Amino acid sequence: MLKEFKEFAMKGNLVDIAVGFVMGAAFKEVVTAFTGGIVSPLIGLIFDADFKDLKYVVKQGVANAEGVLEGEVSVLWGAFLTNVIDFIIVAFVMFLIVKGVNNMKKKEEPAPEAPAGPSQEELLGEIRDLLKK
Repeated sequence: MLKEFKEFAMKGNLVDIAVGFVMGAAFKEVVTAFTGGIVSPLIGLIFDADFKDLKYVVKQGVANAEGVLEGEVSVLWGAFLTNVIDFIIVAFVMFLIVKGVNNMKKKEEPAPEAPAGPSQEELLGEIRDLLKK
């Protein structure tokens, strides 16, 4: 059983998937840093606030003795939009990578054409003529 597991774990596809997963997670961190450190502050200039902190308050909360807001209900649309931007950037880069890899792959040669011979209509005509005799 251990031998079978070793063979399964060392297959090329599984190792490729693991490497891709680790690289994707690292790339996601880079994109998150880019969005949070560059894109969000620039968009935040438009709203005159930190973009990730933008929210729509549905129900006002009450500040407790420590000054912490309790009972507030809000829609965190700024954080959601930041995550959507992250996703779009990652998806676009992955699209470009897959497109580049597909272009680099050896293009398959077209299958050789069938030898030229009589068409189906010609064969049927010959059969008809033979049956008439």
